[in-house]
Amino acid sequence: MKILTVCIFSFNRGKYLRNCVDSIRRCIPDADIVIFDDNSSDPETCAYLQKVSASYQVIRPEKQGTIKHGGLYHNMDSALRRFHNRRLVCFLQDDTQVVRPVTFEELSALDQIFEKTDGLGFIHPCFVRGIDLTKRPVTPLPGPAPELFFRKDTGQSAGIHYSDLVVFRPGRLINAGWEFKQSEPSNDQQAKRLFGMMAYMWLPFAMWLPEVPAYRGKNKTLGLKLAERKKGVGFYPFQLWSDSQVAELKARSGNKLPVAEDFLICMPKNPPRPWTYNPLTGLRFFKQLNNFEVALRRWFKR
Repeated sequence: MKILTVCIFSFNRGKYLRNCVDSIRRCIPDADIVIFDDNSSDPETCAYLQKVSASYQVIRPEKQGTIKHGGLYHNMDSALRRFHNRRLVCFLQDDTQVVRPVTFEELSALDQIFEKTDGLGFIHPCFVRGIDLTKRPVTPLPGPAPELFFRKDTGQSAGIHYSDLVVFRPGRLINAGWEFKQSEPSNDQQAKRLFGMMAYMWLPFAMWLPEVPAYRGKNKTLGLKLAERKKGVGFYPFQLWSDSQVAELKARSGNKLPVAEDFLICMPKNPPRPWTYNPLTGLRFFKQLNNFEVALRRWFKR
């Protein structure tokens, strides 16, 4: 059994899903890959899922999800139960990418950190988003190992104790009575109660792609469609690091806060900085229009 199982949560973004899978295959050859698809319907995604099902597990949802997140958190809970006996599990999503080679020795080191740190629930494998720094400072605190740091709590709703993109030991979560709630803030509060702070990596290996298309409950509201057009959402995959780049960064003196815009390069070009990860970010009118339509849907669903 491989030391790391990567679960990718997917819906109707075939090009992005292919990029995510290919990046794992190239950068973490020692990982198992499992795709949890939330009943995608677009032809490109369905064709890709059919193609890769010969090589990887493709799992469909067992429950329907919320209006905002579809079946994401039900699928996460299904992954936790299904792979309860794996050493390490990493949760990624179809709009994320592994950006650098990750060796077996590095995975073993992460496993040993969990082994030696009883209260550690989650490790975040992604870079700090530059957009976050426009809202509040990110202050690193000493972590459970030199490779890791904690993030000072500044009152944000998520990201201090939990993120939807994490590495964890499934058996530890199950033994603690963990059950995935239907929002990131709710899971952050649960993680705070059961485990404490989430650890961040000084040299992360994954990241959300910037300026990607989004859904609200498997649908696109009018506000979301207009926001995507305004933002010019597109496909901006990251340039993969070479082994020599990884070695150079590992050998650097001191620890530099791993802000995505400072370390990563998009192809064929970088979107405007700071990168955003939700088309509605910074577009108040379109966000209000989106929220109104979502509220109407909830009302008529009663």
